[in-house]
Amino acid sequence: MSLLTKLKKSPPEPLESVLGFIEMLFSTLLTVCLVFTYFLRITTIQGESMMNTLAPDDKVIITDFYNKAHQGDVVVMRIKESVTLDDNGELVHEAGLTRTLVKRVIACEGQTVDIDFEHGVVYVDGEEYHEDYISGLTHLDEGAFSEKYPVTVPEGYVFVMGDNRRNSRDSRSADIGFVAVDDIIGKVLFRISPTDKIGRVK
Repeated sequence: MSLLTKLKKSPPEPLESVLGFIEMLFSTLLTVCLVFTYFLRITTIQGESMMNTLAPDDKVIITDFYNKAHQGDVVVMRIKESVTLDDNGELVHEAGLTRTLVKRVIACEGQTVDIDFEHGVVYVDGEEYHEDYISGLTHLDEGAFSEKYPVTVPEGYVFVMGDNRRNSRDSRSADIGFVAVDDIIGKVLFRISPTDKIGRVK
């Protein structure tokens, strides 16, 4: 058997190692690309409504695979319409601007929300909702449900608020109200920037 034939049948070990590394690297990059194309995305926080949990210019990873809202989730949503209640407590849809917001789910469908604006306390299903993440108490009523509290979240919707209660346009606002679960883009999972704050978002 000639030397050329031997080389064709059995590549040198260093060459095998390099080819194996390149194959592994390609597979890893392909997997990462597929994950970020179909399941995850990176977005940059704008505004101060989620401080101190999230600050402007923080970069976070959100999951696109989100079909069921859970109380306490920090979510990114695209608001297409305002949802409020009329004087009889019926749903009213009002046309509004499309905007992207990051908020926290306070209550899901079927749950009842009440807010004592004088003392800044939020109640869900009659129980005080303990929130150790908020920056300031909930004193600001923005007109969505004024004099209608307590309100029950309709099927397919959530009640959301920013963690910075003194500077957040959310479900308290007349131009937002209840948010449709279908308008939620995804859940915020992880902060990747700035480097001193890298970690899971709670």
